[in-house]
Amino acid sequence: MESSIITQVQKEDVSVSPKTGQVSRSALKQPRSCNLFRALFCCLQPQDGPKLPPLPPTQQALLEPHENGTVVKQHEICLLPAVEDQDQGKICVVIDLDETLVHSSFKPISNADFIVPVEIEGTTHQVYVLKRPHVDEFLQRMGELFECVLFTASLSKYADPVTDLLDQCGVFRTRLFRESCVFHQGCYVKDLSRLGRDLHKTLILDNSPASYIFHPNNAVPVVSWFDDVDDSELLNLLPLFEDLSRADNVYTRMDQLRGQ
Repeated sequence: MESSIITQVQKEDVSVSPKTGQVSRSALKQPRSCNLFRALFCCLQPQDGPKLPPLPPTQQALLEPHENGTVVKQHEICLLPAVEDQDQGKICVVIDLDETLVHSSFKPISNADFIVPVEIEGTTHQVYVLKRPHVDEFLQRMGELFECVLFTASLSKYADPVTDLLDQCGVFRTRLFRESCVFHQGCYVKDLSRLGRDLHKTLILDNSPASYIFHPNNAVPVVSWFDDVDDSELLNLLPLFEDLSRADNVYTRMDQLRGQ
């Protein structure tokens, strides 16, 4: 079961060239419905909005891919604070928000778990949020096993209040938002080498492969979720994470699981 989860092909997979590392824009996570709100959630640059600047040359020069998919950074401040005493020795797991733990919409949803007001261009809008089935049980157990970090390409003015409501037990030690991503080839990438954690003891759970294109060997894929009440993906992932929590080296253990 663990091996099949590690190697599964995601419904919203991206095409990545092994030679160039180019990501197909057509396969990236699609923007939400209304153009006005695209930039709030989506990891894609809005195609009909202002163009975002490319990564500055000083940052481009710091990107040096290695064979294991890692990226080396030099002379850069870490995104995460020092490891807390209670998390010493634990693997760090970076967890995505949208379509991984929740699904949000600007259209009214009668059974929304949360309704979060968000101000956009001077007007307050209601964001309707659905929690993925079993997310509470999943987060509680993950908090016991790992140092958990929320890392989303969404804006903090939306993602922060949603996480306040979702994570009332304080599972996430740190929250990282869009400004902590690296803008690379048209999307926001979560560069794990900037965290300040040993990459051999770091994992990322995300529904978008574009988010972890720098570190595919650290990734546990998860199928995107929107509103399926019978979804059991998070529950099914727990045995895998139980196993990985005991690993001395996540690369070695993931390779072993893929070979099973």
